[in-house]
Amino acid sequence: TLSLVVGILILLAKFWAHNITNSQAAYSDAMESIVNVLTAGLSLFVIYYSALPLDEDHPYGHGKIEYFSSAFEGGLIFFAAFFILYGAVRAAVQGNVLHDLSEGTLILAIAGSANLFLGIYLKSVGKKNRSPALVASGEHVVSDFWTSAAVVVSLITVQFSGLEWLDILVAFAAGGYLAWTGIKLIRVSISGLMDEEDVGLLKELAAVFERHAGQGIIQIHHVRIIRAGWFHHIDAHMVVPEFWQINEAHEKLDKFEKQFIEDYSYSGEANFHLDPCRRNYCSSCDLPACPIRLKPFEKRQPIEVSDLRSFTEPGEKRARKN
Repeated sequence: TLSLVVGILILLAKFWAHNITNSQAAYSDAMESIVNVLTAGLSLFVIYYSALPLDEDHPYGHGKIEYFSSAFEGGLIFFAAFFILYGAVRAAVQGNVLHDLSEGTLILAIAGSANLFLGIYLKSVGKKNRSPALVASGEHVVSDFWTSAAVVVSLITVQFSGLEWLDILVAFAAGGYLAWTGIKLIRVSISGLMDEEDVGLLKELAAVFERHAGQGIIQIHHVRIIRAGWFHHIDAHMVVPEFWQINEAHEKLDKFEKQFIEDYSYSGEANFHLDPCRRNYCSSCDLPACPIRLKPFEKRQPIEVSDLRSFTEPGEKRARKN
């Protein structure tokens, strides 16, 4: 809501500055603010919808809609970049007369500063609440600040040097930068929608798993993550003692899941496929009083990212290597 209200005020200020100065660079800055307002309105609905609880129709929750929001925002940014570049080309061909630069520059400087604080706030709230939509909006608003800063510097330079072609040059630069920003946002959204592997998440999972493993939780591998905004569904294979009965294995895994989810940055759930140890892990299994142990315990093998990405049991690979 704050993003929407402040965005509208900034939009009006930037078009006021463009109307005063007739600057193509100021026009490019104002066009980007239109995107900010549209996406802020969309984010209101998206954040409400993504926070709805799981239901029969959406067993993985509603968080995926945040990636659609980010993709839509990226598309709007790219669309705005097209109009900015078109306007810059037209101004270069037809010519463009600037006027009242002092007043327009001051307005843009104030509006740009407001964007910086708004963007930092949105990114902070988005990261705190694990919201891809808010983080994407915050990154876009911060990038809008840098566009405004470039425009302000160019207008000050034009005012003191008389080099009016700098205004068109900055408009071209702003359009190119926005096009790149839009493509980057779309790329990130596609990654989330396609559940592309995130090595950063795997590193965090490996660290969390390692803190809570042991005492029969011997090794974890073949991890896959379905990301639905703030909610993650984690599938994994877990190596446990082959003599554990169903009841005991269930209790141990249920306790392990609760511990690591509390320690994980996102909300979520886990689905574990149990693999018997096959007595390949004796030297790295710290389970006391094991009735089938073939070798004495030496030290636990740490759970690493390479293990989580593996489709083959780490112990099985080591056995084959030996």
